[in-house]
Amino acid sequence: MNTYESIMQGLNEAIAYEKGEKTARSNTITIAPLPDVSASEIKELRQSLNMTQSTFAAVMGVSNKTVEAWEKGTNAPAGTARRMMGMLIADHMIPEKYSIISR
Repeated sequence: MNTYESIMQGLNEAIAYEKGEKTARSNTITIAPLPDVSASEIKELRQSLNMTQSTFAAVMGVSNKTVEAWEKGTNAPAGTARRMMGMLIADHMIPEKYSIISR
């Protein structure tokens, strides 16, 4: 099918949908909620990965002070960091699998 035919097919499908002659396709996805990770769980995670605060900070893309604050409970990680921690809890090999670190 060439570009013109592809465009025409799409337009004809849109017209058929608008007239009620065709139903639209849809996909449903479910996104897991962000995990809640306590200060002690963050420290346990870091230690289970055999990482210093400095290494863990580099892996997470944050400063050493941020990791220190998370572990003290002064600050809590935000969305992306919480998602990454949930992934690290599920699979400790992620940093190696994706060449974030090499040992």
